[in-house]
Amino acid sequence: MTKQEQINQVLSRGVENIYPSRASLEKVLKSNKKIRLYCGFDPTAPTLHIGNAIQIRKLAQFQKLGHEVIFLIGDFTGMIGDPTDKSKTRPKLTREKVLKNSKNYKEQASKILKFSGKNPAKIMYNSKWNDKLSFIDLIELASNFTAQQTIARDMFKKRIQEGKDLYLHEFLYPLAQAYDSIAMNVDLEVGGNDQMFNMLCGRTLMKKAKNKEKFVLTVKLLTDQSGQKMGKTEGKIVNLDTPPNEMFGQIMAWSDGVIGIGLELCTDVPMEEINKINQQIKQGEMNPRDAKAKLAREIVSVHYNKKDALAAEKEFNRVFKQKEKPSHIPVYKLIAKNYSLLDLLFQTKLALSKGEAKRLVKQGGVKVENQVVKDWQKQIAVKNGLIIQVGKRKFIQIKTK
Repeated sequence: MTKQEQINQVLSRGVENIYPSRASLEKVLKSNKKIRLYCGFDPTAPTLHIGNAIQIRKLAQFQKLGHEVIFLIGDFTGMIGDPTDKSKTRPKLTREKVLKNSKNYKEQASKILKFSGKNPAKIMYNSKWNDKLSFIDLIELASNFTAQQTIARDMFKKRIQEGKDLYLHEFLYPLAQAYDSIAMNVDLEVGGNDQMFNMLCGRTLMKKAKNKEKFVLTVKLLTDQSGQKMGKTEGKIVNLDTPPNEMFGQIMAWSDGVIGIGLELCTDVPMEEINKINQQIKQGEMNPRDAKAKLAREIVSVHYNKKDALAAEKEFNRVFKQKEKPSHIPVYKLIAKNYSLLDLLFQTKLALSKGEAKRLVKQGGVKVENQVVKDWQKQIAVKNGLIIQVGKRKFIQIKTK
């Protein structure tokens, strides 16, 4: 692509909003000025997920244009817990826990973002400056915002209406994120559209503290046709350390409404081709399953490689089209004796609890030796080679001790 085509891509593909305007940011990018930009990632879980990858991809587009990119790990803000879109207070985490969670973030992000070679991305931790703030510093920073601004957030209004607790540290989270922009003296912040309030707080603070323009670019969220986010809380997210076969299967389980937005946000498929696919699905000229398979192949190729993606598709078709067992089934060692079905599912980690195991059995989601079992009180005689299946993708083979 030409430089102008790259600029058009970085300012349009997957972009929801640009503040103060696209035209003003485009003018800076065309001027050949090298800008400093960042996106923050709070380590609330030990792996990044597909939603994070969308933001990392946007950082990588700026990196290819020669700009200075910062991958910020929120080891300070992660301890507080971002209240954005949360209906209840998030549990606070220890510094030890957030650092442990972020241990593999660089490795996972490096599939998309370059951390070595020419113009490498920098990794920074926001405890470096936030740990040094005194109480008087906090008061001074807080004086730039009003309580009304924070209370006006929909999620806080809803909690107040429902009589749920709203803690003071949750009000301070946007301030802590805003201070990141000051400490790093950035020109641009990138983040999901659900982070708009927090990012605009940083823009306000930058203007007041340094009289400097800070741009904010929000990317679209990966949502289904009902507008529900494919996030951790919603249980629909794909973690970036998920093995290729499982990653492919998880994406194939997404609803058809995710195909178009998924191709735009998570792959490098040209927009012209994506628009054509959307039109073909709409007119009944393309089976949504085939389009979803393309989406799964492309995503697995990004985080692994094309060979792994094709192998994952072949395995998926073997199991789900041809109704055969997977090529590789995880093995679990047990003593050969009788087990209650619920104990067996829980002990082999096919269910997170006996309550979940009971629900799965009653819904007809459990097979023992390829036979559906609907009696949750059933006793199972465990023998060597016994295969248990939960749902469409979970298999385990018993090896007796």
